[in-house]
Amino acid sequence: MSAFIVLGSQWGDEGKGKMTDYLAKRADVVVRFQGGNNAGHTVEVGDKQYKLHLVPSGILYKDKVNVIGNGVVLDPKALFEEMDYLKNEGVDISPKNLIISDRAQLIMPYHKVLDGIKERARGKKDIGTTGKGIGPCYTDKMERSGIRVCDLIHQNIFKENLKENLKIKNDIITKVYGEGALDFDTIYNEYIDYAKKLAPYVKDISVEVYNSIKGGKKVLFEGAQGTLLDIDYGTYPYVTSSSTIAGGVCIGSGIGPTMITGAVGIAKAYTTRVGKGPFPTELFDKTGEWIREMGHEYGVTTGRARRCGWLDLVILKTSSRVSGLTSFAITKIDTLAGLEKVKVCVGYKFNGKIIDYVPASLEDLANCEPVYEEFDGWDREIEKAKTYDELPDNAKKYLNRIEEFTGTKVSIVSVGPRRDQTIDVSEI
Repeated sequence: MSAFIVLGSQWGDEGKGKMTDYLAKRADVVVRFQGGNNAGHTVEVGDKQYKLHLVPSGILYKDKVNVIGNGVVLDPKALFEEMDYLKNEGVDISPKNLIISDRAQLIMPYHKVLDGIKERARGKKDIGTTGKGIGPCYTDKMERSGIRVCDLIHQNIFKENLKENLKIKNDIITKVYGEGALDFDTIYNEYIDYAKKLAPYVKDISVEVYNSIKGGKKVLFEGAQGTLLDIDYGTYPYVTSSSTIAGGVCIGSGIGPTMITGAVGIAKAYTTRVGKGPFPTELFDKTGEWIREMGHEYGVTTGRARRCGWLDLVILKTSSRVSGLTSFAITKIDTLAGLEKVKVCVGYKFNGKIIDYVPASLEDLANCEPVYEEFDGWDREIEKAKTYDELPDNAKKYLNRIEEFTGTKVSIVSVGPRRDQTIDVSEI
């Protein structure tokens, strides 16, 4: 593992935080390459639980360097609140173990205001945004009016850019939506204070990551959200605003694709999603409710209940294809323990044919009927398994079917939330 990717293979919430933390023990550098504080990663170490949103999951190891890449949209207020929270939990954070890209785009107060306003204006057609300003910040980035970390550190540039941007944003906020204008001085003074705090952490992360790989260090890239929330290959428009697939690593961290040596896709043993959009294997019965409660399926960032359904192998096959996955890490197989029967989707019946890919059109996806295979279940003894051989035979059959259908091996199996409830099946 010299340059290895960890990313979500479903609609997010697959357990990437735990898996990044688990794999980080073998790495020297952990890089977050996209998204913002709309993502939530939960890591359990012993009897302690940590909730992360911006800081890479490798921060819980004292000897790892953690990098917030240029593909991340950074809310300074949220970052420093998270850093304070971690420090209060006894986690060491300093410029020695946390680096922030000078090219990362800043989430500004007007981004969050516009996020909320636009979402309310959509009415029944709302996307389900977290309201953190992520989408409007990425919009400004592509519109070439965004403010980067390096711009903030140069106060004169920041002042000029903020004046220009705030005039336009206030016109939209007041004249289009009839809301109150934001105050320049308040924002300027707040962000200049952030600039002083950020400065010691800021570097050109492309140089840092490149030199780390060339120097023989092991670099782990940590994704947020999941494949079906990707701006291009997700269930558009119910997606995030960044590239969540493996291709996003190169853009979001400034290294070339020839430096990547592998990618593991994290997937739950069932499927969940938050918010609106089609969900072929969704369960609306007591089994769906049972999975939600047994799996504690409530969002880390929003607290919203997640929609739950059977494992969809069509989604996993699509994820493997678009990201070139070299293996899967299957989490929460313990959640299904206790069910007499479990099902997996092995195709979509669409227009009289069986397809094994996710169609682009939401209307087409909504008209896809899942084709299921049924398996015998397993009991809660699975939580005690320490090796692959100790897994119940029925669970092994389930995992073998994942490999067979997707053409991608299972390298890791998680049988519980803690670090020590993780089984290496094969080398990654």
